[in-house]
Amino acid sequence: MKCRHCGSDVSHVLVDLGVTPPSNAYLTKLALKRPEKYFPLRVLVCEQCWLVQAEAYSRAAELFNEEYAYFSSFSTEWLNHAKKYVNDMVERFGLTKSSVIGEVAANDGYLLQFVKERGISCYGIEPTASTANAARQKGIEIIQDFLTVKLAGELRQQGRTVDLLTANNVLAHVPDINDFSQACHLLLNDDGVFTCEFPHLLNLISQHQFDTIYHEHFSYLSFGTVVNLFSKNGLNVFDVEKIGTHGGSLRVYAQRSDTGKHNIDTHVEELISEENTAGMTSIAFYCGFQEHAEQVKNNFLKFLIEKKELGKLVVGYGAAAKGNTLLNFAGAKSDLIRYVVDRSPHKQNKFMPGSRIPIVSEDRLSIDKPDYVVIFPWNISGEIKTQLSHLTISGTKFVTAVPFLKVC
Repeated sequence: MKCRHCGSDVSHVLVDLGVTPPSNAYLTKLALKRPEKYFPLRVLVCEQCWLVQAEAYSRAAELFNEEYAYFSSFSTEWLNHAKKYVNDMVERFGLTKSSVIGEVAANDGYLLQFVKERGISCYGIEPTASTANAARQKGIEIIQDFLTVKLAGELRQQGRTVDLLTANNVLAHVPDINDFSQACHLLLNDDGVFTCEFPHLLNLISQHQFDTIYHEHFSYLSFGTVVNLFSKNGLNVFDVEKIGTHGGSLRVYAQRSDTGKHNIDTHVEELISEENTAGMTSIAFYCGFQEHAEQVKNNFLKFLIEKKELGKLVVGYGAAAKGNTLLNFAGAKSDLIRYVVDRSPHKQNKFMPGSRIPIVSEDRLSIDKPDYVVIFPWNISGEIKTQLSHLTISGTKFVTAVPFLKVC
């Protein structure tokens, strides 16, 4: 295949997780009677620009369709993160009620609701009908489309450029990463700031977070690669922060290369140096990831089989994409994990893609008092353990499988 960024031939395989359905393609009872669409889930490394990328067998429109069921607002921790982000950006960049903030992939309005609370004009760009409608119910303007150069150009002609553009956990989801970056450049005012957050590839590799890989993620990003990517598409990176979300993420700050006035912070060179020291521009850094993923899978399956033979009730918590990657790679079905609990009513009474494990509400836990609860979104395991702490009275233990099997 050709690299999505630089166009070079790409052949080095980071990991092959077999063939799976899209991780957010939850099934209805009717859909259980039909065949599912499965796609290869292989990730490769470009040895020229070091963009780590999935083979594109599915189109974005197939993945982010009207049945897309990921709603950001069902995580208290993520809502707190969004509110703090808004407050921090308003203070740092002196945003006022005359400013305009835009968000790419605004989802259900989880972030822009806090912008609206402060009386600042805003709008979101969101392609999925289900989440876009949820945001509109909060009084947020949504442009229901994918962000492209074409759309950005139209908005610019309409005078709809912004002072702050945010894209949290979006860059990895974009198939045409160059077009997206150019579109962000077009949407910014002369002094506008673009911020994006994404899981840091350094953590994904070093901590064996293979379950962060799924079809909705077309790219897996290092900081150095993003700096070069943005530079070639009209954006200049002037700062970066490490943040704790999704097992260790980056928040990158960029401005228009032609008109931006922010000085480049020392954080930029420091992080590039850290990545170079780790060896991220050497193919050796990416070797061995497959073996680690298989070890995690084998330990997880061994645990599930042992508990089944002992007659223990094992259930899951969080019908998250991470969980679907793990379940489908391991081949685990409802005989090993009876059901998965999720707070979102948009997922309840549906079934996990591939494994077809039923998704139920939290009420079921109080009735069944399971022996083990496998927490699939391990990045918010602290929040979930606190939320379910009442189960420990009856002896329930919590389990995470990535980056290694842990029972507590």
